[in-house]
Amino acid sequence: MAARSGLTNNSGVINVSCSCRGAVALEVRQPLGRQGLLALAFAAAGAAKLYGVPMLVEEFEHIGLGQWFRYFTGSLELLGAILILLPPVAAFGGVLLSCIMVGATISHLFVIGGSPVPALVLLTLSAIVAYAKRSQFALLSSAP
Repeated sequence: MAARSGLTNNSGVINVSCSCRGAVALEVRQPLGRQGLLALAFAAAGAAKLYGVPMLVEEFEHIGLGQWFRYFTGSLELLGAILILLPPVAAFGGVLLSCIMVGATISHLFVIGGSPVPALVLLTLSAIVAYAKRSQFALLSSAP
């Protein structure tokens, strides 16, 4: 089994390939700037929910839907973080994360209190990703 990976800072190209009875290659041709930072934020938030950070356990207990909802939300955040890094499905990741942040904003406003500003900022950034990659939705509708 051979594996190689490389990162070129000038063009933002990531090449990953692995051959094991065949070849699998992933090539990401975009700078990991804004989307990378957004993915990092959501991956950290999702991991904290799955890990069970006490503050988040209490927060989800206060929401009243049970701890399963914390695991569900954390898993969706991790999935969304992965999706926005993959160019063919970045728009779907942006929509998923936007939906999560709409729920987070509503829960901050009406259930748990606190400032909804962080959720609104992440909602805006996620929506920008979805809008910037909106052509992916047209490709889906034109598929046979």
